[in-house]
Amino acid sequence: MTLLVPVHDLMKRPGIMREFNLEHNVVEAMGTTIVKIPAGAELEIFLRLESVHEGVLATGEVSGEAKSECSRCLDSVNLGVEVDFQELFAYSLTSDEDLVVVNEHIDLEQVLIDSIVLNLPFQPVCSETCLGLCPECGIRLEQTIEHGHERPVDPRFSALQDLATKED
Repeated sequence: MTLLVPVHDLMKRPGIMREFNLEHNVVEAMGTTIVKIPAGAELEIFLRLESVHEGVLATGEVSGEAKSECSRCLDSVNLGVEVDFQELFAYSLTSDEDLVVVNEHIDLEQVLIDSIVLNLPFQPVCSETCLGLCPECGIRLEQTIEHGHERPVDPRFSALQDLATKED
């Protein structure tokens, strides 16, 4: 995913600003194995570019929809993602971690990936009140009002349980 934005009219002209509303289709999925924005999904980007002495300051908001499974009940979940970002694209490289203006363009790819992935939930849930699955039988706890199992036998008394089954 390369998202190049031309900045020719902003270069070396401090105080000049431009705003954009961009739509971008994701080429490669962004996220983790648990939650991600799938390939082909659309991102909406509001972008403000400001020329400063050191380079071009990119400030914006990106929104889209991530897909996942609820970490409690394993149902499919669509999560709205809205993330703010701000990065300086310098005119010259001073360290390996700097973002730079290259050929009068800035590339928002890494900025978007970092902003989105770092803001995705580690354990997404379908709702805060989701009860999840029964650890013994796997039934969804919200489907049954009075779900229960026999109380497990204390392992110290398991030999006595064997005697009871022999008498039957």
